[in-house]
Amino acid sequence: MATSIIRSRRATVLVVTTLLGALVLSGCTSGRTASWQKPGDPATGGDPAHPIKVAIDSPKPDAKNVVTSTEIVLELTGAKKTDVVLKSAGGKTIPGEFREDGKTWVPGQQLEYGTTYAVKVTGTNSQGAKATKESKFTTMNRSGQIMGAGLYLFDDETVGVGMPVVIEFTRPVTDRAAVERRLFVKSDPPVEGAWHWYSDSQVHYRPKDYWKPGTKISVRIAIGGMPFGQGWYGKRDRIARNVTVGDDVRMSVENKTKKMTITKNGNVIKTMPVSLGKPSMPSSSGNLVIMDKRSEMMFDSSTFGIPADSPGGYRTKVHYAMRLTWGGEFIHAAPWSVGDQGHRNVSHGCVNVSMDNARYIYNLVHVGDPVTVKHTEKHVGNGDGWTAWDMSWEDFKAGSALN
Repeated sequence: MATSIIRSRRATVLVVTTLLGALVLSGCTSGRTASWQKPGDPATGGDPAHPIKVAIDSPKPDAKNVVTSTEIVLELTGAKKTDVVLKSAGGKTIPGEFREDGKTWVPGQQLEYGTTYAVKVTGTNSQGAKATKESKFTTMNRSGQIMGAGLYLFDDETVGVGMPVVIEFTRPVTDRAAVERRLFVKSDPPVEGAWHWYSDSQVHYRPKDYWKPGTKISVRIAIGGMPFGQGWYGKRDRIARNVTVGDDVRMSVENKTKKMTITKNGNVIKTMPVSLGKPSMPSSSGNLVIMDKRSEMMFDSSTFGIPADSPGGYRTKVHYAMRLTWGGEFIHAAPWSVGDQGHRNVSHGCVNVSMDNARYIYNLVHVGDPVTVKHTEKHVGNGDGWTAWDMSWEDFKAGSALN
């Protein structure tokens, strides 16, 4: 298919990715045009040569306890153009758009709980004749069992060319395909992209190739009111609007030479010496991205099993920390290892640079900028960080629940 979570600084989460799934209310025959109705009848458009059939299969007329993530499923015959108008009891019009099948209309926002909605569907054939169908339904009351999701994107944010869309769910997802059908990513310009499940609670989206600088991205994690099974429902939609891809900034760290090379829009703009992880705690090789940036951060060895007051332990404030892995590897300022940088590896797995160089990188990069580390003693584990680019496109696509 062509298409179109929690960053440590704060939690939130081209081409629409998928088609309608099993969580839409099951179709029913109520409200369809009767099979005996003649093409000249008003409900079929009044044009015997170009009959129109418009029916609302789901939600069925006057349905109660409809989930607030419902989609409008239609049966259409002979319609060249179809318009859907959805309004709440108070007269508020709900925006929305069709899926690629042309028969499933997705409201652009979670519907309100305990609210009656009116839907009007108008089909127009090639001759301009119209057929209309109207219906009403009432949504369910809010459930006491709700689960949420975190999104590592924020409105109006600028990100790097390697930025994946990362979502984390607060409970395991049992029906990945149904959830994936409710994950929407759009970009301008459009790209080919896919989702990849790293676990039952985390899924990432990336385009086939790095985003182009200047690309605009919008994301909707449309799980608000969605049934997840066993009485659990999605807490609310998570949305990120007007995300902009910045300049093409990439970092390449070569263990053989103990140097980092930085390029911007294809041109080398800086090289600098580095010190990587010592042999007993090597840095991870692989295609990574900057996951987070902190001007100051406390590093504590006890977080990975080495007491701070034991031999080899530490509890130290560091400056200009830029996370690369969940396991605790960062690019950061290390004035204590300047004499080793460019010559030998002495860190606990991080990429050490001088204070001035760390400041330079910190002021240059965005979350999502690619970092490639080469020729160390180990390779990054799958999912230890945002490793979407550390596999082939075919392998990444294979992690979609809709393949």
